[in-house]
Amino acid sequence: MEKETTAVEIKNLWVKINGRSILEDVNLKIKEKDFLGIIGPNGGGKTTLLKVIAGLIKPYRGEIRVMGEDRIRPGYIGYVPQYAYFDYEFPITVEEVVLSGRLKHKKGRRFSAADYRIAHDKLKQVEMYSFRKRQIGELSGGERQRVLVARALAVEPKILLLDEPTASADKGFVADFYELLCELNREMTIILVSHDITAVSRYVKTLACMNRTLYYNEDKILTYELMEKVYPCPVDLIAHGIPHRVLMPHEGVVGER
Repeated sequence: MEKETTAVEIKNLWVKINGRSILEDVNLKIKEKDFLGIIGPNGGGKTTLLKVIAGLIKPYRGEIRVMGEDRIRPGYIGYVPQYAYFDYEFPITVEEVVLSGRLKHKKGRRFSAADYRIAHDKLKQVEMYSFRKRQIGELSGGERQRVLVARALAVEPKILLLDEPTASADKGFVADFYELLCELNREMTIILVSHDITAVSRYVKTLACMNRTLYYNEDKILTYELMEKVYPCPVDLIAHGIPHRVLMPHEGVVGER
């Protein structure tokens, strides 16, 4: 039997920013090739947790290991932030955006033929290759999001982190985008932060809830008790276009009223 590998392991993690606790005693173990969705209220620390995993924020206390190591090696992490700080009026092509994901691999002044091959492969993977010579500012929100995923994939990561990747996209884009993530999950571990509880719970393999600390049962079932710990008020889910308020448990699973 193939030995199970741990992609990310976090123990007793605390993060403080300007003296204020953002993450408190977070413990998490993510298996390789897992597709983990993390939900929770605004200000609950979800984005901070992704940045800690990506090595962008150092913890105040605790341990984090990525692919069994206590430091993040180049190529381990591909990160798609919630807000990409592009000036969409700046004349940069889709191809150039994706190539920027190869900067750490760049040797000399120019990108190599291998860099271009990898960038083109990733654009094909997200079905944006035909747009490669277009200006990034000419694309729709959903198209830009695919390009940003391609840029993260150009690192050739073992773990892909996504922070609210469908927040600015139209509804028609969302289902296709999640299908793309499911395809990518065959090759890599995915950790996704989202407010879209209904969509996330449909596509992910495991689900965690976060509000400063993390609640994680290594499955995708949302219990009433779990939701009550994380959300300070009833939660409205959108199913089939109709709001459903989460209040009561139904056979151990979050129910609707």
